[in-house]
Amino acid sequence: MTEMAFILNTFFLLFCGILVMFMAAGFAMLEAGTVRSKSVGVILVKNMGLYAIAGIMFLLIGYNLMYMDVDGGLMGTPMPWTADDSAALSGDFSAGHAASADWFFQMVFVATAASIVSGALAERIKIWPFLVFVALLTGLIYPITGAWTWGGGWLSEMGFSDFAGSTIVHSVGGWAALTGAIILGARRGRFTDKGKSKSLANSSLPMCTLGTFILWFGWFGFNGGSQLAIASVEDAAAVGKILANTNTAAAAGVITVLLYYKIMDKRVDIPMMLNGALGGLVAITAEPLAPSVGLAIIVGATGALVMMGASYALEKFKIDDVVGAVPVHLAAGIWGTLVVPLSNHEADFLTQGIGILAIGAFVGSISLAIWMAMKAVVSIRLHWSEEDIGGDLSELGVRAHNLEYGS
Repeated sequence: MTEMAFILNTFFLLFCGILVMFMAAGFAMLEAGTVRSKSVGVILVKNMGLYAIAGIMFLLIGYNLMYMDVDGGLMGTPMPWTADDSAALSGDFSAGHAASADWFFQMVFVATAASIVSGALAERIKIWPFLVFVALLTGLIYPITGAWTWGGGWLSEMGFSDFAGSTIVHSVGGWAALTGAIILGARRGRFTDKGKSKSLANSSLPMCTLGTFILWFGWFGFNGGSQLAIASVEDAAAVGKILANTNTAAAAGVITVLLYYKIMDKRVDIPMMLNGALGGLVAITAEPLAPSVGLAIIVGATGALVMMGASYALEKFKIDDVVGAVPVHLAAGIWGTLVVPLSNHEADFLTQGIGILAIGAFVGSISLAIWMAMKAVVSIRLHWSEEDIGGDLSELGVRAHNLEYGS
């Protein structure tokens, strides 16, 4: 590899990492627009806090736990990461890109997994228990499952394939969110005494839409950057195809939801339409390179349908997921990972299923144990009186908006 190729690949990873980092703003805006006005400030604190915690934990322990000396096993070496570009500085460019660029690109992925949890548990979980969970998720849980797969661990040795993280990133966050939502219980007023679902007002649908567009935009870095290189004709062509398929799957998700409501309800559900785009994006993330554009449409459209089905299932079981994080990231992530062999013929359905189940069992059980332990030791949910006035006043003492609070 030449020096120029090393420089181009390094720039490419850094640029894509910056796009993925901007997804943190997308999650913040989507969640802030979805919650009620009395809880907007708390969501902003959680999203800023989780990104900072992810950066420190992945530096102190997570990166090397995920990548250092995994060698087909369960995990790497839990120790702080340090950049080493001595070989490149001596003229050996075989690493392909700078070490810090790789760390940064991988770090913004772990922050994405943590962002998934905050929206699902909004309006009733306290700030500090949530941030403690984020530290454990980003420092231990995510890096261990990442070691099994991207780090060259046992699932990788079996042939498990997840190009940009439908399971490794999105389902991991989805399992953590689902267990937390079960332990916390639903928001007051979310379900009637007879168990019927009751909608709670969004604070700002324009903000939800802006957040979704930011996430869609950042996804081009998420999936495109996972090629990890662009300095050859082959890599450049691959990145172009990845971005085309990513955009197509998201568009198919939106149109699928629009058509569903045109046929079944006559009135469009805006948050469901936005989640249709996200469901399509999550589904194509497991394999955005190999599919034809036609298959990308099918994967994205079906991802949206899976997302809607999971949303209705959560309501049936009275599980309150404020932003629809579990249907989008867990359900659509499972779908996208499972169908990888339709286009990537080096993968097989059995191995994909084993990977999905293994990661789900590990993340789900560990997350459930952490949530239950914290609930037993400290109070993780706002008192009903604090929930009624909103987390902004009860935890922050401020109002995010200069408006009277609604319900």
